[in-house]
Amino acid sequence: MEKYILSLDQGTTSSRAIVFDHEGNICSVAQHEFPQIFPKAGWVEHDPHQIWGSQASVIAEAISQIGINGHNIAAIGITNQRETTILWDADTGEPIYNAIVWQDRRTSEYCDSLVEAGYGEMIKNKTGLIIDAYFSATKIKWILDNVPGAREKAEAGKLRFGTVDTWLISCLTRNSAHVTDITNASRTMLFNIHTLQWDEELLRLFDIPASLLPEVKPSSCVMAYTTTTIFAHAVPIAGVAGDQQAALFGQMCIKPGSVKNTYGTGCFMLMNSGNKPILSKNRLLTTIAWQIGDEVTYALEGSIFVGGSVVQWLRDGLKCISSSSEVEKLATSVEDTDGVYFVPALTGMGAPYWDQYARGLISGISRGTTVAHIARAALEGIAFQVYDIVSSMELDSNLKIVELKVDGGASRNDLLMQFQSDILNTEVLRPQVTETTALGAAYFAGLAVGFWGSVDEINAQWQIQHRFAPKASPEYVAAKLDGWHDAVKRCLTK
Repeated sequence: MEKYILSLDQGTTSSRAIVFDHEGNICSVAQHEFPQIFPKAGWVEHDPHQIWGSQASVIAEAISQIGINGHNIAAIGITNQRETTILWDADTGEPIYNAIVWQDRRTSEYCDSLVEAGYGEMIKNKTGLIIDAYFSATKIKWILDNVPGAREKAEAGKLRFGTVDTWLISCLTRNSAHVTDITNASRTMLFNIHTLQWDEELLRLFDIPASLLPEVKPSSCVMAYTTTTIFAHAVPIAGVAGDQQAALFGQMCIKPGSVKNTYGTGCFMLMNSGNKPILSKNRLLTTIAWQIGDEVTYALEGSIFVGGSVVQWLRDGLKCISSSSEVEKLATSVEDTDGVYFVPALTGMGAPYWDQYARGLISGISRGTTVAHIARAALEGIAFQVYDIVSSMELDSNLKIVELKVDGGASRNDLLMQFQSDILNTEVLRPQVTETTALGAAYFAGLAVGFWGSVDEINAQWQIQHRFAPKASPEYVAAKLDGWHDAVKRCLTK
């Protein structure tokens, strides 16, 4: 009987299920979008039932497309939107509030108070993270403080917290397993990346009972077995990683200094920094890349809050395109931006600026400006943000980045990828399989159950689909960067 790996890719706007064969080829894909909930300005929520419902439906669809069942699935890998926070009743499995999404800014003022109180250095030294509403800890505290009865239940050990991976595992096991992997734990602002434990001092600071927290496991190991009726028999859940760490592994960035950038809703660049954490001096994050066996690999990360979602704004807000796929044609209808710059700080600026109150800005508009110039400037704005992170990474690591591996939806945009190569003066490599997030989770799961024998066996599968080499003159690049950094100064609030 032929065996496959089922990868669950639970993202910010949609849930996907992808079935991979032993060669790492995609055999079937199913994807369902689910609603975004915006209760107030700056608040972003998801209904946990809709996260699970959409994920369950695509599992059924993906395996039925190729006529297989649970007997054919060697293991399940899970990768997920990180930092998104869910609390549910330990007995019933029922969520007590909507999932608070990583993009949500409701705890910004509380984060400011922590910075003012001088906790920044302590939190950075323990977790590798910068104090920001992005991470899970302040979201958990908000739910405990604002949902009636939540804190009492938590103190009595009757509540569970999980990022989306933990929630999906709970659903797949009918509320019997409460586990996460080390990569997701490292994004909560509660996990000590040196001791590899939940940190008691941080739990006291945020007033979060330890009983809420899931057990932390390696990224590649059998974490639980399914009991859901989707499968005829129990299937091992054997690989879990946050989406960006999964993409780093899916891109086979297995050597220190290797770098990937995912162009999704946001943009997330990670550099493998080896078996010791590098604490950034240039406002990047230090995070855990993965754990296989006893070996922990670390990464430097730069997070951009608005990447591909600026194209969604062109579609839904400006209404200059009717589908995201039209943006490249519109942008290439003009030779350049004619001096227009678009800083896409629609939900604040991430690394290396970390200004949660910054807002988007379009500068250099003249009578001759058209929506095509703005569309081209929007794409360039994505690439400029990536340039700023690469500069910080090179300073932190003391390494020159010679190639950038890319994935995610916007990596299919040739105009953007060529401009990225030009502005970085670096080769940009797009792989044959751009679903590297799901592929990374599949690899973790397959390694744990012996579907693949070693990382070297997997590495041999990685193939380039297109190589973009820099073409622009140094003078052109310098002038463009000057204009970009001038525009960024105008939109920052600090």
